[in-house]
Order: sequence, then structure tokens, then C-alpha cells
Amino acid sequence: MSYTLVVGSKNYSSWSLRPWLALKASGIPFEDVLVLLDRPDTRQNILKHSPTGKVPVLKTDGEAIWDSLAIIEEMAARHPEARLWPADPAARAHARSISAEMHSGFQGLRGHLDMNLHRPVKPRPSKPEAEADIARILAIWTGTRTRFGQGGPFLFGAFTGADAMYAPVVWRFHTYAVPVPADIRTYMDAVIDLPAMREWYEAARNEPRSARYEVD
Repeated sequence: MSYTLVVGSKNYSSWSLRPWLALKASGIPFEDVLVLLDRPDTRQNILKHSPTGKVPVLKTDGEAIWDSLAIIEEMAARHPEARLWPADPAARAHARSISAEMHSGFQGLRGHLDMNLHRPVKPRPSKPEAEADIARILAIWTGTRTRFGQGGPFLFGAFTGADAMYAPVVWRFHTYAVPVPADIRTYMDAVIDLPAMREWYEAARNEPRSARYEVD
């Protein structure tokens, strides 16, 4: 069984990062196809792979699986050995809940602190809606680590799909120098230092930039 994951620009595409990191960090083999965003032919190129005209999309056996969380869920079902969700039922339910919350929420954060991996690390003036989202995410991370994270540096000890879902937020907090407690900084560093995450970051640094996404 072969997998091809179609992703957008690695500098900017937070949705693409999530399933890419989930698969790469958990050892599921796949090939990736890059479609640069904000180009005249971007939508045309994505439509060759995805019925939605959006990335990411996973192609396998003539089928397309689109949406970041759908890809992670399907790969968890196909590859239980990858342990994309915790084995413990309570931890697994919690992981799915916080992943779904990330998937559908935090619009204030998304709109104010966009993902831009090559941006110099510096703060951006705060907005109340972003601050509320930051506080909620810090509460999620702290509560999850306290309850389930004793076995390692990630939210549930070992790396899971929940860490992949929050990886773009880790980068946003880092890039915009969001103040966090020391234990949360340790968690963020664990995500950033993943070999898979470093691979994504290095690829992003070599991509052409887009003026549309370069807002300070």
C-alpha cells in the first residue's frame, strides 16, 4: 500500500504540516508532493489531486482522503502500530477531543498569528481574541500534560496525533515569542526538536516566499 500526501507551501500551510508530521514522526512511509501557494496555477494544481481544491490530501489506492484530521484518523485506523492515538481509552478520548477543538476553533489565534516559519522571532501586538485562544491552549496543554504526560515530553508522553494537530500552534507561539511557562516551553522544544519537524522546517527555509503571507 502506497501513500502520497499533497501539501501546500511548508512555510505557511499549517493544515499540511499536521498530517505530514503525524505520518513522518510515527514512521508511516509516504511520498509528498508540494504545491506552492499563492501562485496563478495553485488551485489548478491542487485540483489535480483534491476535489476540494485545498490541501492537504492523501492519495492511496486510487482514493483521496482530504482534511488534516480525517487523514490522521484514517492512518490511525490503518496503522495501529504507529500509535497515533493513545491506547488508554480515557487518554484516547481526550486526545480526540482536544484535536477536534484545534481543528474547529481558535479563529482569533489563526487570524492574528499566522504560521510563517522563516519570520524572525519577535512579538506581535496582542489582540483580545488571540489572547483568549492562547489562554485556552495553554490550559489544554497544561491539563493534558498533568493528567496524561508522565511517560515522556509530549502531551500524552509519547508523540501522538494530538501533538501533530497542535504543532503549528507550537510554531506560532515560538515565532511570535508568546510568553509561556517553563514546562510548556519544554513541551514546545520537544515538538520543534523532532527530526521530522526539523526536516519540514529545513524544507520550508528553501521555498520561495509569498508577499501575501509576509505580514508583520
